[in-house]
Amino acid sequence: MTALNRFLQEKNGSKMAFLDGAPPERLCQPMVDYITSRGGEVHMNSPLRQINLNEDSTVKSFTIASLDKNEKKELTADAYVSAMPVDLFKLMIPKQWKGLDAFSKLDGLNGVPVINIHLWFDKKLTDIDHLLFSRSPLLSVYADMSITCKEYEDPNRSMLELVFAPAKDWINRSDEDIVNATMEELKKLFPTHFMGDDKTELRKYKVVKTPRSVYKAVPGCQEFRPSQKSPIKNFFLAGDYTMQKYLASMEGAVLSGKLCAESINKEYSKMPQNAS
Repeated sequence: MTALNRFLQEKNGSKMAFLDGAPPERLCQPMVDYITSRGGEVHMNSPLRQINLNEDSTVKSFTIASLDKNEKKELTADAYVSAMPVDLFKLMIPKQWKGLDAFSKLDGLNGVPVINIHLWFDKKLTDIDHLLFSRSPLLSVYADMSITCKEYEDPNRSMLELVFAPAKDWINRSDEDIVNATMEELKKLFPTHFMGDDKTELRKYKVVKTPRSVYKAVPGCQEFRPSQKSPIKNFFLAGDYTMQKYLASMEGAVLSGKLCAESINKEYSKMPQNAS
């Protein structure tokens, strides 16, 4: 309700937009194309292994390594950004930074488990082209992707994507248990569709579990959120856990990236033109 109230204060806050296909192809690939067309590099399947520091505790380089061959590579830059989730970033913080207030406060932010469910049905359940907030205690929000997303468009059959939350007590349960519980909730939300001789049948499903996702928004956690400009001169932060007005959300993550870029631009615009 806090997040919904925040969005509804915006001029177009009641509008929801969906990608017209899968995020890797429709969101991530255009970004890769934009970066590489301008001379940039994108390293896939090469997670960050270590943040290397100079003697003054500024960042010297990032060490990344490929997943398949574990071949390490050192990357150097003028400015460095972490866009990792808060729980992963806490594992990567160099020991020289541990005592800094902005980083030590991150211990107060902890990711919560999230479960997403994809359900394909043999009939239509809804005709609503929008994100739906559920009154179910287990299903927080959902959408009929056969209507909202061109890639899943189907005039005769629904494909629902749902957020199953809170997921703490379910993250270690089997996919079958989670789907069965979801179906029981859907029978309450769409009672006429699952009754009689011509009831709607589930064709297939996919359960996606994220053990540590967005930070848990509990009372008092706001003071632990850092700004995008860290105490380290050449190191910046992005992610929905950093300070921005949209809380833990996709919109918040996007806004944090914009604020991070503004911070970098502001910091480096102060430097002499002949500086690197």
